[in-house]
Amino acid sequence: MNEPDPDIELLTRIGNNEPQAVDEMVSRKLPRLLALAGRLLGDADEARDVAQESFLRIWKHAASWRAGQARFDTWLHRVALNLCYDHLRRRKERPWADADELPEVIDPAPRPEEQLEASARSAQMEAALAALPERQREAIVLQYYQELSNIEAAALMNISVDALESLLSRARRNLRSYLAEPSGTADLGRGKP
Repeated sequence: MNEPDPDIELLTRIGNNEPQAVDEMVSRKLPRLLALAGRLLGDADEARDVAQESFLRIWKHAASWRAGQARFDTWLHRVALNLCYDHLRRRKERPWADADELPEVIDPAPRPEEQLEASARSAQMEAALAALPERQREAIVLQYYQELSNIEAAALMNISVDALESLLSRARRNLRSYLAEPSGTADLGRGKP
């Protein structure tokens, strides 16, 4: 964490009510927030709600942000994760419990058969992710889809890097097992985090 936080100057500008700074923050952070929430919740509307609430918290805390305690991006990911957990708790159900509820994935491939194959693979991966225990899914999403380092992902999850690597190892093993089953019926170890 020796390198300067690239978001501090932007937060200062937001704290000073500069409209351009708000626009820049949205364009910089929205895609990753939507991707994180979408992967964890499996619902585009809920993902947009989480992103919107995350931005409201940015505006609320921008003027009082103190550099040095944590990187802004780490804090923002933690806020979004907590909001996702709130949504999941309110739902009291497993995301994507029914394969028919999976979001349709649009692939811009030119050939229709390639689109169908890519969509089936994506739906299978989404179902496999949804079948993982919550902590394993969180570790996979943070590292592979959010492209966080092991150190950053472990810090967000409040666990050691070794614990994160253990979760990732179990998650990858469970995903391989699930994806190897023709009907995706493999038991992904729901009892193990």
